[in-house]
Amino acid sequence: MKRTLFLLFSAFNFTLLGTSVCPPLAKAPETEKIIFGTYRDGNMEVYLMDPDGSQQTNLTNHRAADFSGVWSPTGEQILFASNRDRFLGSSDLYLMDSDGRNVRRVFEKSVDRRHPTWSPNGKQIAYKRFDGGVGYIYIATSDGKNEERVAIGGSPAWSPDGNEIAYVVRVAPDRLNIYILNVRTRKQKHFFPPDDISTAREPVWSPDGTKLAFMWHQKRPQDEGEIYTLNRDGTGLQELVRELGIGAAAPVWSPSGDALVYRGRLKQIKQTQVFKTTLGREPVEQLTHIGIWNIPNDWFDPAYALPVSSQPQLLTTTWAEVKKK
Repeated sequence: MKRTLFLLFSAFNFTLLGTSVCPPLAKAPETEKIIFGTYRDGNMEVYLMDPDGSQQTNLTNHRAADFSGVWSPTGEQILFASNRDRFLGSSDLYLMDSDGRNVRRVFEKSVDRRHPTWSPNGKQIAYKRFDGGVGYIYIATSDGKNEERVAIGGSPAWSPDGNEIAYVVRVAPDRLNIYILNVRTRKQKHFFPPDDISTAREPVWSPDGTKLAFMWHQKRPQDEGEIYTLNRDGTGLQELVRELGIGAAAPVWSPSGDALVYRGRLKQIKQTQVFKTTLGREPVEQLTHIGIWNIPNDWFDPAYALPVSSQPQLLTTTWAEVKKK
């Protein structure tokens, strides 16, 4: 019934725009796809590729800087950041269909927003927003309504059970720490002890919610570290990826939880490329080979996606608001 009403609504809006053609509903990919950001076409773009590095496809194809793409829980849409409406200025959040079409801004009022993450049910998003030059974690409904500031920090990652958000806080000029926010109570706590001298950033939850993977080291926040995992209760620190001569960062779990992709810095040629490691198996695979900057963002597998039939339409903006390049 909801699908029928949506089709009728879409047809009505396109009639008002001067055409009676009803656009097809967005579809999720039928196979696994990895979103990654790359600088290879003269600017930053959002790309897709298969888990083996093949079929690398530019989704955004825009002269602006597009980055930080993340899959909706159904795989039908991609949320990403872009400065396309504020050229050479701050970014904001946009949605597009899984094939890169139908790009539209999420929020009516544009401010500097970036690094989005979806709630597991697709009804909310969290992201970093700058207010007065300070970065805060915000939560909003997926239609851009009911925006609320919940913490100071950045790089939010929503837990698979929907109860918590992991994020990063600068606790000293030379140190970053991971915090955990309880979405319901808004209470916050350290993931690492507050007196820990190390720095950690870029947290991502394992698909079963029992662990966090992150970039960790005991030097300055801007230095390259390695990828570690830690159990949800703070135990079991384990080095997961160690590349001699290559700093590893920006981990992304496979939906099955048996592999990760990450950004590796090739210091000898001053490039960052995307690598993949299957847990407990060698060797590491290099998935990208061109461009001076490549970073993985998200991994979709239709076998682990939220069923479309149980998910209401994620976007309620009208078709008249479709952004034209």
